[in-house]
Amino acid sequence: MTALVGRTRARAVETLSLDSTGTRNALSAALVGELAAALADCGADPGVRAVVLTHTGTTFCAGADLRDPPDPDALVALLRQLLALPRPVVARVTGHVRAGGLGLLAACDIAAASATATFAFTEVRIGVAPAVISLPVLPRADPRALARYYLTGERFDPAEAVRLGLLTVTADDVDDALAPVLDGLRRSAPEALAETKQLLTARVLETFDRDAAQLTALSARLFSSAPAREGMTAFLERREAAWVV
Repeated sequence: MTALVGRTRARAVETLSLDSTGTRNALSAALVGELAAALADCGADPGVRAVVLTHTGTTFCAGADLRDPPDPDALVALLRQLLALPRPVVARVTGHVRAGGLGLLAACDIAAASATATFAFTEVRIGVAPAVISLPVLPRADPRALARYYLTGERFDPAEAVRLGLLTVTADDVDDALAPVLDGLRRSAPEALAETKQLLTARVLETFDRDAAQLTALSARLFSSAPAREGMTAFLERREAAWVV
């Protein structure tokens, strides 16, 4: 069975690469399970100082796999795992990020993207809402600026993603931008990194404790609705949904 998450290590930084290019790294049940297992290994391994989450192909993550969607509870658990992992997680993006992929991005501690990356909350265009991913997105992004993109599904560029609070930095060469970040993490004491990360993620995790059950139920209800069936069918058939005017 072909692995959906690649793994390499260099000087105590473990790189996890989403590697399902045939589905544009969409969040299938299998991909979510493999990524969760890889993160668990990183959290338990004292030889890992930090984790880089990146991708193969031209898409970081296309959102939920409409043909094999993950259980909403499993997606919530994965996003919580990224936040609670006792290692800093750094997102490295050189491609497109859609819907659930933005949830992964928001759950990382630091996020960098190349100038060619694009972003969109596309849920409303298939008849659902960005419910579960709101758990990490809403506490970390500017709510007034975010409203436009939640409600319209428009694409936006890396500079706008920085302004929203979804990205830390953008640059023509994302690896050049991340070089001082990774150097700083390698120079930092592991225990101090873990404690500092807890300070930074505490309020986001409070949102999970308060809202996860409600948003998971909302996600399940919307994905089983008639508008979602029409929206997903239209997407897969590459046509406009019936409500487009």
